[in-house]
Amino acid sequence: MHDIWNPWHGCVKCSEGCENCYMYFLDDMRDKKGSEIYLTSSFNYPLSKDRKGRYKIQSGEKISVCMTSDFFLEEADEWRGRAWDIMRTRSDVIFILVTKRPERVAESLPADWGDGWENIFLNVTTENQKRADGRMPILLELPFKHKGIYVAPILGPVKLGRYLDSGQIEQVVCGGENYGGQRPCDFDWVKSLREECEARDITFCFMETGTVFIKDGKKYTLSGKRLQTSQALKSGMNYQGKPMEFELVDSWGLPVPEDMLYVKHYCDNCRECAMKLICNGCSDCGKCKSKDGGAR
Repeated sequence: MHDIWNPWHGCVKCSEGCENCYMYFLDDMRDKKGSEIYLTSSFNYPLSKDRKGRYKIQSGEKISVCMTSDFFLEEADEWRGRAWDIMRTRSDVIFILVTKRPERVAESLPADWGDGWENIFLNVTTENQKRADGRMPILLELPFKHKGIYVAPILGPVKLGRYLDSGQIEQVVCGGENYGGQRPCDFDWVKSLREECEARDITFCFMETGTVFIKDGKKYTLSGKRLQTSQALKSGMNYQGKPMEFELVDSWGLPVPEDMLYVKHYCDNCRECAMKLICNGCSDCGKCKSKDGGAR
């Protein structure tokens, strides 16, 4: 997918949400171990260019980083500096960082970080109230211009109101457990989070139901990512709050003109996907024609 950058692969499980990690599951299917951590061949992907010398990733695109690892993983300390260098160079691209390790973030920032880079969007994940109460206070103290929360996989009711009241959180994403996981996602938990976000005009995305979905006391088993995302969309839980504004600049430090920014486009299957609210648009990869919809 053109909207994912995995400079390294592999991770170490650190909390309840990791128990049925999708990356471990997929690696196991390939006879590999998800605990093996290594650099990937796509480390320099954001700097790659086409035959005309233009960056393949356009100005204004949103790129999710380390979707098969954790950007702040201790085992990746020796590589992170080079990754920061790439994100500094591509100050015209939005990099989305998602971590379960907010306690390691402050010590892992580059020397010229200041109060944050405009093109970095930090998201901290939580799977239950215990982890929310442990991680969210740390998130609020970190020097980032853009912050979000991933409640995924949601394993129980989670209240975020007191953290949302800080005014720092711009987006909340929620989803159930899938692939090798069967722990249920209860619709009541999702509705509660949506209500908290709507009350504060914060964007809320219910990206997928997960494999086991509970609604009105009834259990439903939903196989396949396409079905899970389409049912999440049909639930009507997505809410567009106050738009996020990223002040992106080019290599000269000048604002990127509006007409030079990437414009999203979508295929037919995108209309049924809940993640359309927060994604980078269609990558024209053709995987949506597969049985599972090619969704990650």
